[in-house]
Amino acid sequence: MKFVVDSFGGDHGVSEVVRGVVEILNKYNDVEIIITGNEPSIKSELDALGYSGERLTVVHTTEFITNDDTPTSAIRTKLDSSLVRAFDFLKQDDVDGLLSLGSTGAILTGGFMKIGRIKGVSRPALCPTLPTVNGRSVYIMDCGANMDCKPENLVHFALMGNAYLQNVKGIEKPRIALLSVGTEEHKGNELVHEVYPQLKDLDINFVGNMEARDLLSGQFDLIVCDGFSGNVLLKSAEGAILSLLSVLKSEIKSSFWSKIGYLFMKKSFRNVKNLLDYNNHPGAVFMGCKKLIVKAHGSSKHTSIAKSIELLYESQKSNLIEKISSSVNSN
Repeated sequence: MKFVVDSFGGDHGVSEVVRGVVEILNKYNDVEIIITGNEPSIKSELDALGYSGERLTVVHTTEFITNDDTPTSAIRTKLDSSLVRAFDFLKQDDVDGLLSLGSTGAILTGGFMKIGRIKGVSRPALCPTLPTVNGRSVYIMDCGANMDCKPENLVHFALMGNAYLQNVKGIEKPRIALLSVGTEEHKGNELVHEVYPQLKDLDINFVGNMEARDLLSGQFDLIVCDGFSGNVLLKSAEGAILSLLSVLKSEIKSSFWSKIGYLFMKKSFRNVKNLLDYNNHPGAVFMGCKKLIVKAHGSSKHTSIAKSIELLYESQKSNLIEKISSSVNSN
């Protein structure tokens, strides 16, 4: 298998990206990787790691797309950027997937413009993951690629997510819920009212509506929603988690007895922190395009980057693109 990695856009520079790439190359003998970006910086990191460069190609680029760039304009004009060059490689038949830590808007735009949709898919969608209280994961589809959606789009999100969880994550009957303001069938806005009966008619394990407060309960595997609602849901959950950890940290430091208590609870707190740390999870899959695309968090360290490339590997091994196409076009 061959994957291309855009090394630009991470908060930690190319260092963590290169470390993650090398971890995967050392783990899988059947993987080749192309890295696009600043060649001297990338090779300096490779030298520091003592990696010989087997199954690894470094492609030097002279431009970069930042979060301040307008995505469509950047994809069209910054032709020697690390992301556009990565997409150019992805278009080749022998390249199976792409990973980037860069601008989400540019990655989504590049997926639309450079790669295109799977036949039958109305709109691709971004599908990130969050940990739940019982140690499982919950996936949100969509979380920002499509701000306004029609019922058909959410139906396709459910089918694509179901195919992903069954074939890549090994969940036999994913519990799929529709994001709403109440669990009752009659609750929700016009979009929710329209799509609810359509999801009930699909050959999936649709379990009804879900309220946002139950996102991390572990009762659901996939949450279906429009991109606007999904993005608010995801960032609200992330913000709440970070705020809670900050409050706990302040309380631990607030008194002598709190510090003593922390010593007895240190292992438990570490376990919670590890559970909630996004670096222990892969990036978000951009599902519905003709090739595999994963968007990693900008603050990802090498562990998350390696997991993201591994996600590309597992998705390609399970023929995810073909499974999505079959699922969408047979319903």
